[in-house]
Amino acid sequence: MIDRGHALPLIAQARQLGISRGSIYYLSRPVPEADLAIMRRIDELHLLYPFAGSRMLRDLLRQEGTTVGRLHVATLMKRMGLEALYRRPNTSKPTPGHKVYPYLLRKLAVTRPNQVWAADITYIPMARGFVYLVAIIDWFTRRVLAWRVSISLDAGFCIEALEEALARYGKPTIFNSDQGSQFTSTAFTAVLHREKVAISMDGKGCWRDNVFVERLWRSVKYEEVYLNAYASVPEARAGIGRYVGFYNPAS
Repeated sequence: MIDRGHALPLIAQARQLGISRGSIYYLSRPVPEADLAIMRRIDELHLLYPFAGSRMLRDLLRQEGTTVGRLHVATLMKRMGLEALYRRPNTSKPTPGHKVYPYLLRKLAVTRPNQVWAADITYIPMARGFVYLVAIIDWFTRRVLAWRVSISLDAGFCIEALEEALARYGKPTIFNSDQGSQFTSTAFTAVLHREKVAISMDGKGCWRDNVFVERLWRSVKYEEVYLNAYASVPEARAGIGRYVGFYNPAS
């Protein structure tokens, strides 16, 4: 999404995309193989025990013979974009300065397609390394409307998925997400404002609403991702694409 040849300064481009200026210049280092193995297992344990935080995951890993500290588990969870699902005062924290919108779905009866869409991001392990997967989902039909794979957690791939869903299916009345920086970024919310879509963001007491999205991630991972050690990002993209076609209900 960053265009180094564009007339708009890089710092302004970063601000519009909702990413840090430093991330433009940062050269990522390979994640150690040991950490990749732990991250893979954390991902599996998170699906089994979505309420488990860093302390419980540390204890579960130690029971399996993997000695790791709680702070390191917390660091890996942050890199993976994982949070324990339980009732707490704050959910995913937005970047300072990003607007947080009220939650609009409490006691709302969802009775038709395109009434409510939701978005979420999950971690996808590969044979070497990992990627992130974002999906735009219709709450009523449970259909995956659009998805994208990315090697980083910037807002760009989320915007691409949203634009595709809008182009293919029209627009929803309400769009719901967590308060992650990708979804609170000015660039992402600007698309929803352009389409005059009401924006809803999870807050206190809304953790149960993620259950059906977690069910999607469980299906994707157990029925596709864990069975195929993707050797490359294109291979991951192709495999996930095939699975989404299988997962979606018939039109």
